Amino acid sequence: MTMRISAEPYDFPRRVAMTPGDSALVIVDMQHDFCSPGGYWSAIGGDPEILAAPIPKITGALNAARRAGLHIVHTRVGRRSDVIDADPEGRRHAQPEAGGTQGAMGRHLVRGEPGWQIVEALTPRPGESVIDKPATGAFHATDLDHVLRARGVQNLIVCGVTTAICVSTTVREASDRGYDVLVLGDACAEGDPAVHQAALESFMLEDGLFAAVTGADAFVQALG
Repeated sequence: MTMRISAEPYDFPRRVAMTPGDSALVIVDMQHDFCSPGGYWSAIGGDPEILAAPIPKITGALNAARRAGLHIVHTRVGRRSDVIDADPEGRRHAQPEAGGTQGAMGRHLVRGEPGWQIVEALTPRPGESVIDKPATGAFHATDLDHVLRARGVQNLIVCGVTTAICVSTTVREASDRGYDVLVLGDACAEGDPAVHQAALESFMLEDGLFAAVTGADAFVQALG
């Protein structure tokens, strides 16, 4: 099965029609720390309902990708328990004694804590890749590139949170490594709608320098 997906500023993928075997759905950081009350996002004054809003769209895309046989990648941002792998800001968030906070979801963005876990609606299945990352991008200090190349993946379909930070960094890292990238815009979220829209538009600069953008429904329909 080969396919192309209607997107802007070009139909995806740009090079040749995609197949399930050379494509992966990458779901970025859909964790309780971002999407549930009492987590990191709540502690810094954000509304977790905004970041949880795309869960139905992501679920639809995930189910379609599973049926079609695409590889599935879930990412989690989380530092080691000693946070030695975090930048200074990350250490502050994870350590109450350093000025951070600790809520109902435990130490913020630390591996093994309740808030670090992926929301139940998007729980990874056996055989799907789970990439734990210490920073915003999914390629930095992880084996994601190796995992994708070992599977022959060339095309990445990306969604998750937050649009302007972890999604954006991951998209740019992927583009720099030669992947063709499609962002499911309505399956991403950002605290400020204007920032969300600006991030999507930035992907499409210079005729899609970083990525093409479409909606989750277009992706599901193409796989259908």
